[in-house]
Amino acid sequence: MKIYQVDAFTSRLFSGNPAAVVPLEVWAPDDKLLAIAAENNLSETAFFVKRNDPGSDYHLRWFTPEVEVKLCGHATLASAHVLFEHLGHKGDSITFSTQHSGNLIATKQADTITLDFPARPCEPAEVTTALVRALGRQPAEVYRSATNLLCVFESKKDVHEVEPDPKALMAIDAFGVIATAPGASHDFVSRYFAPKAGVLEDPVTGSAHCTLAPYWAKRLGKNRLAARQVSRRGGEMVCEVEGDRVRMIGKAVTFLEGTIRI
Repeated sequence: MKIYQVDAFTSRLFSGNPAAVVPLEVWAPDDKLLAIAAENNLSETAFFVKRNDPGSDYHLRWFTPEVEVKLCGHATLASAHVLFEHLGHKGDSITFSTQHSGNLIATKQADTITLDFPARPCEPAEVTTALVRALGRQPAEVYRSATNLLCVFESKKDVHEVEPDPKALMAIDAFGVIATAPGASHDFVSRYFAPKAGVLEDPVTGSAHCTLAPYWAKRLGKNRLAARQVSRRGGEMVCEVEGDRVRMIGKAVTFLEGTIRI
């Protein structure tokens, strides 16, 4: 199998979020896909298979080292980058068919790729003692989406100073926890923690912005927002909110190209 490793939501190597991308002719068994993802030991490994029926170009799936996930932004961006830059995809648009999130469209324009994803809106939730203990700081507000908790802090400094407790986060009733605050040179900043998926902190998380972008669009009264995820590696994107869709505009760069031998 061919394998690529791509740094997503960045234009520089060694920043953004690294994803492995493995193109397949046919699907391998799920246990083998998970074993490959665990061996890669990145937050996500994406696998895709070309489709011949109308409606989409490729069927796409994503695996962490521990589980298959229902939606992933940075590995979708990385997959589109591989198809455009390395595999000779014709045209400037790719439609990925996914089992849980419908069709996802990636469109290339100059040196950026735009992802068209479903929004994941959130509703107010309680600021619990367990959550404060898990993050090491108390958020000003908490919201719940279908999968994550969104924790809103007063300042960028607060987000930088979050010190997650992995064991305490595992006990929180959510797949992952987003920490966010207003930005300085960006409209907002964020971090994302998902130890239940085998990823304590994800460097740049497209799926989290499906909740972040609608929240900040409503709060700031604007539908186009500049976002930065302030993990150690860091990465950024532009988000556009339109109805129940979120468009994420970002860049990607290839780190390696190789072969898996099984």
